[in-house]
Amino acid sequence: MLAVAMLALGMGLGALIAAALYATELKRIATFLRTRNKHSNARVTAGTPAPGIHELASVINDGLEETSRERIEALRSQEEFQRDLSALSHDIRTPLTGAKGYLQLALDETDDDVRTHHLDAAAARIDSTTELLDALFAYTKSTDPDLLLTPEVVEVEAAIERALLAHYPEFEARGWEPRISCAEGTTILADRDALARIFDNLIVNALRHGADAPRVSVRSQDGVARIEFANAVAPGTQIDADRLFDRFYQADSARNSSGSGLGLAIAANLAHAMGMEISARIEKGEGGASDDLVISLASRNR
Repeated sequence: MLAVAMLALGMGLGALIAAALYATELKRIATFLRTRNKHSNARVTAGTPAPGIHELASVINDGLEETSRERIEALRSQEEFQRDLSALSHDIRTPLTGAKGYLQLALDETDDDVRTHHLDAAAARIDSTTELLDALFAYTKSTDPDLLLTPEVVEVEAAIERALLAHYPEFEARGWEPRISCAEGTTILADRDALARIFDNLIVNALRHGADAPRVSVRSQDGVARIEFANAVAPGTQIDADRLFDRFYQADSARNSSGSGLGLAIAANLAHAMGMEISARIEKGEGGASDDLVISLASRNR
């Protein structure tokens, strides 16, 4: 009986000591978390070999690592956004300053023809600003998580032809003749207006930055329709395909060309909203004389 009593007493004391160790360790961890600088890289350590403490420290440290990564990503996004705002401010201010200058010249001009020229130049710069603001509104709308889309069966070839015909005067002025190669009867499930906006933005990109008429191919395999817009790029043009869908990429990295730098970002946002994959690559063009920019859309067939 005495041995049993001693054993029970030992077990009780062991339990009390273990509980005290756990309480002390948990209090230490709680104090560390409460007083820790959120910008610090310090992590929780296990001060006792008690079962479960190492696992607890590991879980807490995983959470701290994730929080740190999210904080760094948020800071990076904020810096990018500030750079974008700076670029946008420049792109808005430049044409408005030009318009103001031409209006002042028109006010001081006595020759009617020259005054008309100055007013036309001012109007063109105001139109440029309006186009940029419209693109910014469209981009903001495309990033809305509550964007309302209405999927329906869309015949791809007909949608592409409509988008190309809308720019017929611009193609004619350049002497360009776009080409379409499409698997007959290819359809996808998409929001008709969003898909039209994507096609339009890809065509506008080819018109502004391409060196030849766009070539559009559509093929379907294993239930996936792949739509590719390809156009030659001017010799010496530097295109970072990995950044092509970044907002303000054009305005930031290629300011010597026209455009807001939002068209392809809008196209990417709308494509993702419809569950499509969009990608870009640079490859050797027909005959190997120049490089081609190829933008590819992949969508499940209906």
